[in-house]
Amino acid sequence: MKRILLAGMIAALALGPAMAQETCATKAVDKNGKPLAGAALNSFLKKCKREACEPKAVSAEGKKLSGAAKNSFMQKCERDA
Repeated sequence: MKRILLAGMIAALALGPAMAQETCATKAVDKNGKPLAGAALNSFLKKCKREACEPKAVSAEGKKLSGAAKNSFMQKCERDA
């Protein structure tokens, strides 16, 4: 019985942070709470993904990427987001 209870507690602790993560698609609602659609949705998703990837575009030394390296990183990051 203790094993089952312990396993349940571990599972609950592991699922908590995963459930709290919001994706760009879940944030895509207008000011009235309705889901966005069409061009507004596309624009919002593009902006949201760009803003999520921008702070991650740094080199191993901690400097901001620029030029082709930044473009390549941003394309990959936005595709994966």
